[in-house]
This record gives sequence, structure tokens and C-alpha cells, in this order.
Amino acid sequence: MFISLSSFTVANDMGQATKEAFINRPHLVDKAPGFIRMEVFTAHENPNEFWLMSYWENEESFKVWYDSHQYHDSHSGIPKGVKLAPKSVWVKYFNHVGD
Repeated sequence: MFISLSSFTVANDMGQATKEAFINRPHLVDKAPGFIRMEVFTAHENPNEFWLMSYWENEESFKVWYDSHQYHDSHSGIPKGVKLAPKSVWVKYFNHVGD
């Protein structure tokens, strides 16, 4: 299993609107070959800080999705006017250990 973990912080108090956008997302990734699931979290001490974990059967499936127009289309639901805190965006990739 391959996991993509990303994080960002909303800088302009649009955290609630961003949270609602995730709740109402179009689920485009759900149909991608190799996709298992996605989880979205907000930090307890900062509700404007978001963490996304997407789970994939393998890294190749993730790369195909990431390079697709559906990936870019999936971001169309981002609320207008959202600004991200400088240097708050990062991504890490993981391989699952064990069964």
C-alpha cells in the first residue's frame, strides 16, 4: 500500500468553508484505479490546519491519478478566496509496512 500525506494551513479564516468543501467534495478520486480511501483531518489546536491522507494500492496508481485532469478537476471545489499560509504546504509519501 502507498500513502500520500499532505498538509496545509488556511491563512484567512476560511477553515470552515474549506472543511465544508471536503465534506461535499465530488468524490472524483473515488473512481480512480488503485484508490482505496481518503481521510481529512483538522488539527485540534488549529482548525485551519488540514491533513489529508490518501491510500492507494500502489505508487503507480497514485502517480497516474496525480498527473490526470481528474486530479486538477477535483480541486475545483476549493472555496473562492482561500489563502494558504506561506510555507505551510507539504507532502510526504509512505509505504505501508506489514499486512
